[in-house]
Order: sequence, then C-alpha cells, then structure tokens
Amino acid sequence: MEQPLTAFLIIAILVSGGVSAFAGYQLSQRTVADQQPAIPDLQTKNPSFGVGDNVWQSHTIPLPALDGEKYALDHWKGKVILLNFWASWCAPCQYEIPELIELQRKHEAAGLQIIGIGVDKEIPLRNVSRSLGINYPVLVADDTRGPKMLEYWGNSGQIVPYNVVIGRDGRINYTHLGLVDQEMFDEYVAPLLNTP
Repeated sequence: MEQPLTAFLIIAILVSGGVSAFAGYQLSQRTVADQQPAIPDLQTKNPSFGVGDNVWQSHTIPLPALDGEKYALDHWKGKVILLNFWASWCAPCQYEIPELIELQRKHEAAGLQIIGIGVDKEIPLRNVSRSLGINYPVLVADDTRGPKMLEYWGNSGQIVPYNVVIGRDGRINYTHLGLVDQEMFDEYVAPLLNTP
C-alpha cells in the first residue's frame, strides 16, 4: 500500500513543480514583454490594419532587408503585394517558400511583388533565404518587433505563416492565416493582377 501512495506523491510533486515553472516562465515572458519600449513605426491612428484599409494612408517606417538596404512598403506602390510573414523556425513557412518563389517568378511581369517579413533574427533568415533561393525581398522585423507587426497587420494570434494581399490601390483585399496555395492565389491574388 505504501508504494502506490509514494508513487502518487512523487507524481503530484513533479506535476505541481512543472505547473509552477510554466507559470513562472509565462510571468517572466510577460514582464520582459511589458518592459519592451513602444515601437514608434507601428503607432498610427488605427490600432491595426484590416481588410478594406488603405495601407498608403498610413506612415510606414523602413525595415532592414537581407540585401542590406532599408525599404518602406510604399517602395512597391502600384504593385499587387503579397506580404508573407514567416520565421526560420516555422516548418510550414519553409514548406510554402518554394511555392512563393515560383509564384514570384511566374507573375512578376504582371505586377506581383511578394515581400517576406521575417519575424526572426537576421542570421537564421539569411540562412533559409540562401538555402531555398528566395527571389523576392525579405525584410527583417526581428523577434522583438515581429510580434507587434503581426498584431498591427491583423494577426492578434501572432501565428505564422500569415499572408496579407494588397491591391495596386493600397487596399488590403484579403488576409490569410496559413499556407499560400494555388487555390488561394487564384481566388484572391490573380484577379488583382488583371486590374490596372
């Protein structure tokens, strides 16, 4: 009778210790996040973008790109933009990148511009970009600014991959949580390529 009771007590102690450690981790993460300074380039009159909003009417601060330059979104004004938020540690993100590479190659002449927004550190993003041969710009939001940017662009869950489709007029036409596939592209992006 003593052995089952002892085993039960040991398991109970381990479980309660694990719960306490997890709660402490969550609290420490919240404390660190609360101490982060405000990100001035994400402060506008709108708390976040949504479908129908015009991104050209908001001020966007340039982000560093893997090519060494800095770009603001309006650099690609007049193009159909597919913003793809991703991270090097995200397996689904890496899975979809070859499809995005092919879509950029195939539709660039029609005015498509895919822009990767890496919510990660620069070196891992650079490694993935080089190994997969990314043929579109990758901007670095890094792992501190990235979560705020995801929220700003309508992804309060901060899950990647996350995609935002912007028409030539600057209006957000569609947001998509998850992988870009041909069906999604044909329905929400391709029609915008046929409009001036």
